Amino acid sequence: MRVLSVVLVVSLLALVSAQLTAADKVSDDQIFDQVKLKFGKDTQVKGGAFEIDVKDGVVTVTGKVRTEKQKDRAERLAKQVKGVTKVVNKLVVEP
Repeated sequence: MRVLSVVLVVSLLALVSAQLTAADKVSDDQIFDQVKLKFGKDTQVKGGAFEIDVKDGVVTVTGKVRTEKQKDRAERLAKQVKGVTKVVNKLVVEP
């Protein structure tokens, strides 16, 4: 009987843990929206011609910026978004 109780408790804990992990996962759409918001609110990168793609938490940013500082800032902003696992910065500096 004791073994059965332990097995049930362990199974229940595993189920609860899996549900919490799934609830914490941020969708690619949510990441996309948050990156767009961050870019739009930031005075250094606002107005840049960006294309944002998100796949499994990996954010790819392409487009043109005027300075290297804008390029670096865009990458830092994207990395701040919850759920982002990696940022691929393909921005091109064109003064």
